[in-house]
Amino acid sequence: MSALDRITATKTAKLAEECHKKFSLSESVKSAIAKTNREEFVPAGFRHNAYKLDALPMGSAQWISSPLTVAKMTEYLEPKGADRVLEIGCGSGYQAAVLSHLFRGVFTIERIEPLILEAKSRFRKLGIGNIHTRLDDGQNGWAQYAPYDRILFSATAKEIPQKLFEQLGEGGVLIAPMQVGSKQIITRFKKSGSSLKKEELEECDFVPILDGVQK
Repeated sequence: MSALDRITATKTAKLAEECHKKFSLSESVKSAIAKTNREEFVPAGFRHNAYKLDALPMGSAQWISSPLTVAKMTEYLEPKGADRVLEIGCGSGYQAAVLSHLFRGVFTIERIEPLILEAKSRFRKLGIGNIHTRLDDGQNGWAQYAPYDRILFSATAKEIPQKLFEQLGEGGVLIAPMQVGSKQIITRFKKSGSSLKKEELEECDFVPILDGVQK
């Protein structure tokens, strides 16, 4: 993985600190934010806003989540001690890049082809070798590499497909923004045997999950 230059490293460290002030982060998650070059994941015209705590527009009518949201989702995932994570909705690739510092294997699925191709080229440019990408409807999961210790939805779901719970390992954690009436709520599911423990964490605002693949 290529190291950050001094100026970028200063900016990303400051960004991690700002996220931490708003939402208490573990050292490992804070460090993962500080090691990820957000500018590389932001459209060229928005580079000057790369280190603000705002969501930003990107291609295909999608949004790149605010760094604070990415930090929270990562923290809620409880990455400590986990080895493999599946992400539903790669988008710009920023969330996957943050996860790549915390997991040995990151498996990320995106349904919009131009987005996954751009994300792949960013990972290559940054020398990130432990992210595996797939063009597919993320609601199918990625059975080939299951079970996963963690599963993260980067888009809002009305319900979690059963096959995704089946791809989650014993004791695993799944985090998803869930549509509850008119609200979206970040929800954590923990798998224990055949049962799932559900916990609502906080309100949020994500793009909805859509069906199928878009070339």
